[in-house]
Amino acid sequence: MAPSDTLLKASDSVLALIDIQEKFRPAIAGMEELIRRAQALVRAAVRLGVPVLATEQYAKALGPTASELKQYLPDSQAYPDKLCFSSLGCDAFRNSLAASKRKQVVMTGIETHVCVMQTGLELLAAGYSVYVVTDAVASRKGSDREAALQRLARHGAELVTTEMVVFEWLRKAGTAEFKELQALIK
Repeated sequence: MAPSDTLLKASDSVLALIDIQEKFRPAIAGMEELIRRAQALVRAAVRLGVPVLATEQYAKALGPTASELKQYLPDSQAYPDKLCFSSLGCDAFRNSLAASKRKQVVMTGIETHVCVMQTGLELLAAGYSVYVVTDAVASRKGSDREAALQRLARHGAELVTTEMVVFEWLRKAGTAEFKELQALIK
């Protein structure tokens, strides 16, 4: 692929929030930082017209999506409950992604080695470009997170950071969007 094919474009991206749920708070080291990074991505996505697809793994037991993320999403935002580990196993996620007609999926979420990885691998197999935001994914064990990131990269996922995503979506400084969003990542 040429470099221009791998750069993120707000007009071709979807942000996937994979299972960033309340009950993970005590189990995930660095959960507050992950939420802060995911929040920056959500706010940038909403401001730049990037659709946000969110999932909740067995919400009955793991609770709802973190309130710090929900506060920046529209009241009409769907949070489909799923039992499948891959979000593509969730009809609402799969149908919303297909309806978006976008081919770049920016992923943030929990747990990196289970739901994030399985979703990413299935997205790659389905022909999507996958961008895993390394500073906005987590697992209970660091070794599981690292193994998942390596595996995703080996299979073609791009490993990116929150700043990389926001600045690629923005494309240039000096705009109203840039002035508003730069504070989110500083």
